[in-house]
Amino acid sequence: MMNRRQFLARSALFGSAAWLTLGAPGKLLAAASQGKPLGIQLYMVLKAYQDDPLGALKTLKAIGYTEIEAIVTSTAKTLRDQLNETGLRSPSMHFDSLGFESGIDAAHTLGSQFIVSSMLPAIMQKEQAAKGKSAPEPTYSLDEAKRAAEYANRLGEKAKQAGLQYAYHNHHLEFTDVGGGQTFYDVLLKETDHKLVQFELDCGWVHAGGKNPADIFKANPGRIPLMHAKDFLPGANDKNNYPGAELGRGTLDYKPIMAAADTSGLKHCFVEQEGPFDRMSQLDAARVDFAYLRPMR
Repeated sequence: MMNRRQFLARSALFGSAAWLTLGAPGKLLAAASQGKPLGIQLYMVLKAYQDDPLGALKTLKAIGYTEIEAIVTSTAKTLRDQLNETGLRSPSMHFDSLGFESGIDAAHTLGSQFIVSSMLPAIMQKEQAAKGKSAPEPTYSLDEAKRAAEYANRLGEKAKQAGLQYAYHNHHLEFTDVGGGQTFYDVLLKETDHKLVQFELDCGWVHAGGKNPADIFKANPGRIPLMHAKDFLPGANDKNNYPGAELGRGTLDYKPIMAAADTSGLKHCFVEQEGPFDRMSQLDAARVDFAYLRPMR
């Protein structure tokens, strides 16, 4: 199974040229009602969902999740009806290969507040190629960071006009040094309009990029309303390989991260684990991840 970064890169390749435009269940459920909402990115359980949509969503609800972050693999109306039937909600969605304009429609259908994308350099490269212009591979340079910030502001303005909030989701390459003591991600934070562009911090990819997620939350209060709780196995990045780990079984201690996130103004936390799921199924991994993170919420 490809990891999410590879999945999104493939979406960028085949998507719209204009806009890709990118314990016991009862006890767990009781615990969920006592703390803040805890969600899961639907991509994490995509195979289970595609095999049995209602069954997978009902299992997530029984585990204790109350929110999902949506990706739309059929239609937004179909997913909305499934969520209504299972008692889940979707405050955030990744528009991925829907394209941005269709993503706006899908977000309205789902009742989502946030519309999210990632890999802006790849999206911009795709658009340039579609116009017949030279489109070199993304470099995550200072100039590219400035262009990405301008592009993100345009997405944010369109989202605002549609009554939504745009947010940008990172991978590890955003923490490439661009000179002057800055990373690509630093430039995005600095040169995007705070009201138009907010951020979804994927903590696993932050760590893979050599940074501390808690430090980023502390340095940017009010900018990061969304997060992905993710981890990788020790030794990840060997030959650019990033095998996912269940939370608590990888390399990250989420206690200081969650404390910093909540102080910073976090609104929604979504579990997202990369594959391969060879130690256990996607839904069993979702259960382990919930059990680890729930006491911190």
